[in-house]
Amino acid sequence: MEWILASTEQPPESFIAAVKEYTRGSSGNYAAQILWQRGIREPEQLTNFINSQVYKPANPGDFGQEMQLAVVRLQQARESGEKVAIWGDFDADGITSTAVLWDGLGQFFVQHLQLSYYIPNRFTESHGLNCAGIDRLAEQGCKLIVTCDTGSTNISEILYAQKLGIDVIVTDHHTLPPERPPAIAIINPRYLPNHHPLYHLSGVAVAYKLVEGLYQYLPDVPRQPLEDLLDLVAVGLIADLVQLSGDCRYLAQVGIQRLQSDYLQPPTLRRRPGLGRLLELCQRSGDRPTDISFGLGPRINAVSRIQGDASFCVELLTSRDQNHVKQLAESAELANTRRKSLQKDVAQQVSNKLKQMDLSTTSVIVLEDSQWAVGVLGLVAGQVAQETGKPTILLSTEPGETANPLARGSARSVSDIDLYQLVQGQAHLLHRFGGHPFAAGLSLPVENIPLFTEAINQQLRQSLGGKNLIPKVTADLLVTVADLGKELFNELKLLEPCGMGNPVPKLLLRNCRFTNAWHRNQEDLRGKKVQYIKTDFDLGDDSTNSTFPGVWWGHYKDELPPGRCDCIVELDYNSFKKRYEVRLIDVAPGADNPLTTVNLAQNLWDFRLNPLGEDLPQPEQSLLLEECPTSWEDLRAWLRRSQQEQKTLVLAWQTPGITAPEGIWRTLVGIAKYLSRTQQPVTRTQLLAKLNISNQSLIIGLKALRHLGFSFQRQDRLLFIHYQASSISPTAEAAITEFLTAIREEQFQREYFTQVPLKTIAAILK
Repeated sequence: MEWILASTEQPPESFIAAVKEYTRGSSGNYAAQILWQRGIREPEQLTNFINSQVYKPANPGDFGQEMQLAVVRLQQARESGEKVAIWGDFDADGITSTAVLWDGLGQFFVQHLQLSYYIPNRFTESHGLNCAGIDRLAEQGCKLIVTCDTGSTNISEILYAQKLGIDVIVTDHHTLPPERPPAIAIINPRYLPNHHPLYHLSGVAVAYKLVEGLYQYLPDVPRQPLEDLLDLVAVGLIADLVQLSGDCRYLAQVGIQRLQSDYLQPPTLRRRPGLGRLLELCQRSGDRPTDISFGLGPRINAVSRIQGDASFCVELLTSRDQNHVKQLAESAELANTRRKSLQKDVAQQVSNKLKQMDLSTTSVIVLEDSQWAVGVLGLVAGQVAQETGKPTILLSTEPGETANPLARGSARSVSDIDLYQLVQGQAHLLHRFGGHPFAAGLSLPVENIPLFTEAINQQLRQSLGGKNLIPKVTADLLVTVADLGKELFNELKLLEPCGMGNPVPKLLLRNCRFTNAWHRNQEDLRGKKVQYIKTDFDLGDDSTNSTFPGVWWGHYKDELPPGRCDCIVELDYNSFKKRYEVRLIDVAPGADNPLTTVNLAQNLWDFRLNPLGEDLPQPEQSLLLEECPTSWEDLRAWLRRSQQEQKTLVLAWQTPGITAPEGIWRTLVGIAKYLSRTQQPVTRTQLLAKLNISNQSLIIGLKALRHLGFSFQRQDRLLFIHYQASSISPTAEAAITEFLTAIREEQFQREYFTQVPLKTIAAILK
């Protein structure tokens, strides 16, 4: 896995002071640095990001005519006493979406009499509308279906419903087909501009916006506050793969507050006793987004993964019957422990298949097996994608004797690869397909799998243009064990809720060690061992005599390296054990050696973080690289040279001094004006040394100078500069911005090549 250390550009003191206003009792430096890295740099941005009370959420009316059509059709159904059915989905976003509409529309329609809901079976129906389910609703006299978290691609099914006299309102967030589905209304944020604050809403948040529209249209009807739905919205938002920015972040913030305030009530007074019981079972308190992503979300998802039918989860989230929801919550807990065991078993089988593949020639991993449980394939595909850096599709095939057998499975993506567009390119080979850029479900005839695998790999190779896919993890901060604890945790908590676009901060620790490691199997509610491993450990380094506790999920203690190492972790608070701890993300052994060697086709020695000493190879045996590269191609060129000369390549560049890009630009303009005034010549080498930038950046800088009225005359290797203020180009600002961007990218690459682990360099240069 390739490690990247995020830019360490120091924020202005004024910004740090503004952040400190929110951190109480700490310096605010760490939080300010990450916020600055992530583009939160203005006071208004900072306030809106942190304080949900001042954020102004978008109006449901922003969905335009589609929202109006949906509200009017629901009003018609209410006035005429029509039966309305909510068509949901079986994952956490779909279940919470259904629960939001069940409680929300339940303010306008009589539940069970006029309002019902339908959750497809994961094993027998899969995602989306289907004709058999529509038939059942028609038999019950349903005249209007409101989908949630699904329906955007179900064109034929919507037409089928219309033939039966059933109208359809679609609320969804998945990628839209080229043709608009023939529904009464389609409330999908994908129709909005991608910069709109509603664009990244998940299914549950879209459902909430529909209810909010009804509350505005019929304000005198509801008896319960709209805000009572926000805890469900937070659960679905955080459990799904959506970017937590704009209204998504706001809804998650206020929803978590609602979730925690309800949990703090005595069990008999909770509005949602089912959620409260789930939190008790996963030993969490509901005040953190991780309580959802690692606690509530997996348990809701596990029901359909293990049982297929997840309908009872809607009751679990909405019923006020204490005894009933307790039983339902414990059923979800048992399903989750079985899911863990099943997931580990399938992951091991997938790992065995991967060992037989040549991953160097594979762009998209496509694997199949008739024994794999469909319910956990998405989870395992996500693991494989993260570990290999490659989009992964896992399929479960029907028995060979079945007529026209189908394979069904899940796909997960990495980096910036749009999985939906990638798979859609092979739509002619598929039976069904739906999802969004990072996750999708699909089915296809078994006989098409070889052709699909070859075609999708060729398609991605062409789009990548020879670029290698390498698993990456970005560390936000370089810290020590002494830094870990309450103060740092409270600073980083300022960034919550975290998710897509605002990931959980990752911390890099260098030259540390693991002690007191031990692993054990998990147990279910009945004390039965589950084949799912967790390793506990203590982490130490030279910054303190104390150690810090941590956990590594899904790994054995023997996988921890002996001696000194580097690692990337996430800082957390364990509300059950009442302690701060770290979650281990990745580890690289060997950091205790001042000299690390890797056996490639030649020796590669690393002196980047150590002074050159007596251990340095003799000059006639080594090639010293003291200038920090700015690309892998630069490094490969030095490697080829060392191979040709049969010498050891010594990486000896030090941490680069960073000058603000604007300062470099001012220096370049000052040099140009001085040389124009004095008519002294300059060489390219002199300019590069003075500015400490690459040749490519210098070319862009000279181009920008031309837009300001400078011209250049070359004589041999000398450059004469002339200036004419009257010839400033109207595109000068854009040219300057291009130069500043190039400098920032170059500085980022230099910082990266200073910090990237040697094992990553070795792996990429093979």
